[in-house]
Amino acid sequence: MNAPRPLKSQIEQADRQIRVLISQLDATVNRIKQRDSTIFKSVVSALARHDTQHAAVFANELTEVRKMGKMVTQAQLALEQISLRLGTITDLGEIANTLAPAVSVIRSMKETLGTALPQADSEIGEISDLLSSVLIDAGATGGLSLNFDAANEDAQKVLEEAAAVAERKMRESFPEIPVGILAERQQEDLSA
Repeated sequence: MNAPRPLKSQIEQADRQIRVLISQLDATVNRIKQRDSTIFKSVVSALARHDTQHAAVFANELTEVRKMGKMVTQAQLALEQISLRLGTITDLGEIANTLAPAVSVIRSMKETLGTALPQADSEIGEISDLLSSVLIDAGATGGLSLNFDAANEDAQKVLEEAAAVAERKMRESFPEIPVGILAERQQEDLSA
């Protein structure tokens, strides 16, 4: 039987994998911003031609692109928080307090991000498995008991904070969709 790797090296490996995923998500956010800009210009152009039907279609697509952008930004911010927390672990007791919420956040992120970015799904799974393994090893080594209620509360706080920051970043980064187009789209949705 192989001896388990030291916890510190497992945590460092998880942090490296998280940083790689953060870089990938950053590239995805940049592609989404470019797509957003292109579609927004199409909305403006269609409105300038008084082509409200095409403008409504583009506005609809823009709304979906922005939802995706918000979700990816949220995941990126949550992973950045987890990476920061991993860097502050100094003793065995902190492992459980830091990793239990981190595993919770990553698992919930896997559910939402997996459908939007299938390429990130396996990486998120690997990170989750690695952190879970560290948690189990830490519990076995130190005889620690985990308080999952507190961990889930911490995880929820991380997700809420990431959602708030993502919302703010989205508002700062992307121009507003013309209100008339959205109202027209909502009318079409109601009559359909």
